[in-house]
Amino acid sequence: MYQKKILIIIFLILTFACSKKEEPISTPGEKSKSFEIYDEAVSAMAKNDFFYASKKFSEAELILPEIRWSAKAALLSGYCFYVINFYEEAVTNLENYIKKYPADKNIQYAKYLIVLSFYEQILDEKKDLEPLLLSKQKIDDFLKEYPKTEYSIDLKLKLDLINNQLAAKELYLAKYYIKTEKWIPAINRLKVIVKNYDETIFIEESLHRLVEIYYKIGLEGEAKLTASLLGYNYNSSEWYEQSYQIINKNYKLKKIQKNEKDNSLIKKFIKKIIR
Repeated sequence: MYQKKILIIIFLILTFACSKKEEPISTPGEKSKSFEIYDEAVSAMAKNDFFYASKKFSEAELILPEIRWSAKAALLSGYCFYVINFYEEAVTNLENYIKKYPADKNIQYAKYLIVLSFYEQILDEKKDLEPLLLSKQKIDDFLKEYPKTEYSIDLKLKLDLINNQLAAKELYLAKYYIKTEKWIPAINRLKVIVKNYDETIFIEESLHRLVEIYYKIGLEGEAKLTASLLGYNYNSSEWYEQSYQIINKNYKLKKIQKNEKDNSLIKKFIKKIIR
């Protein structure tokens, strides 16, 4: 992530530096002083002194002679806070930039940084749920406003991860209720996964747990129906095989061979980082 941020910094420096060279400023006095501060901020950013750079960009914004330069300074001030993980300050600065310069050409990028600032504050599935939900909402809003951009591609991947974490949270709670034999709360949690997170890696296990609970509390019809749903969509899944054994007591589970592994390295990686 840090390397990615550095690459973005280099891009921003080159972009703003090049645009500045195209229209050199030679007028003395306050005009040259403002660009002196701006250049000092750019130099500090290039040296990874982002906190100082943010301060200087904020100073330059107030005295730069043109709105487009003030907008750039405001955007870069917020970006510097983002790089050093001062997310609240980054969001505040970037939101102020959007309010002050609503017609600036870099608005979409600023909104992308705001979304990232919320995304990078998400916690694991056993802790606070609010950052996950807030980050998901921010991403959803961005994708509605900018559905086909280079930023939307990245955010769609991040949204998949968030949905997996939210599903993991529901499954974690469902398993707790199963352990304490609180069947109704467990069923409700599992149904949330089936309804809202059916494209996550946890859908197969969630359906299987529903089969287990339904059969245990005597709802054999619901158990068979859920097992059929699991089999229709994931008939090669180990979870379906276990569900099938519940419904058909004479069925023996196949022994897993040493070369039989999860069908996706991506799924393994996701499971590793969210558990």
